[in-house]
Amino acid sequence: MTDRTITSDDIITAGRAISLTTTVVSEWAGRGTPKQREYLHGFLTAEHASRTHARHARLLKAARLPTLKSFDGYDWSAIRFPDGYGRDQLTGLEFLPHAGDLVFYGDVGTGKTHLACALVAAACQQGIPAQFHTTASLVAQLRRAKDADRLDKELAALARFPLLAIDEFGYLPIDAEGARLLFQVIADAYEKRSLILTTNLEFARWGTVFGDDQMAAAVIDRIVHHGRLLQFRGDSYRVKHALMK
Repeated sequence: MTDRTITSDDIITAGRAISLTTTVVSEWAGRGTPKQREYLHGFLTAEHASRTHARHARLLKAARLPTLKSFDGYDWSAIRFPDGYGRDQLTGLEFLPHAGDLVFYGDVGTGKTHLACALVAAACQQGIPAQFHTTASLVAQLRRAKDADRLDKELAALARFPLLAIDEFGYLPIDAEGARLLFQVIADAYEKRSLILTTNLEFARWGTVFGDDQMAAAVIDRIVHHGRLLQFRGDSYRVKHALMK
């Protein structure tokens, strides 16, 4: 219930939010009494909320998150932010409209993966398609697509996500073909979509991942242009809270 009188314009606005035609909504709103308009407005608002919830649920399922994470209770003490950029800008997803990139670099167990997952989940909650991959799983997915002669379709499917998080970059070696496939994803995203890369390797060692310093330099050139580096330092959360001492 609401303390104010629901107007025809209120109902039209609610109807447009769920893709009803203005003509039909306006006609039926004009026929109703104030109480009927209030009822209709409540119905349309509830329908919009239901559709929004369902869309967010679909996006979260498509995100392939290993675990659903949020910013609640997250320990920010291990992170050193770049000048002029902080927690509010990050959690507000201000990098997404500008196809900005993020590199989470630092020690193992300091929250890089957790934060990447939380950002992907936050994007989905805002209705923005986003997806999470480990580097190894993404390369394997691309390799299977290439072997099945559907690489273009796979790349097009990835391109539908305004945000891709690529976790554990540099943790496992990649062969030459895998490096080329990963390069293609990163190059295709440049100035079109946002990437989050988590890694324990400084830029100078990215050539060891690609097996080619020139390819690594081309990746770094794209990432740093519209990107920011967040450095993670500290003791491993898992070690600090391990049962095995």
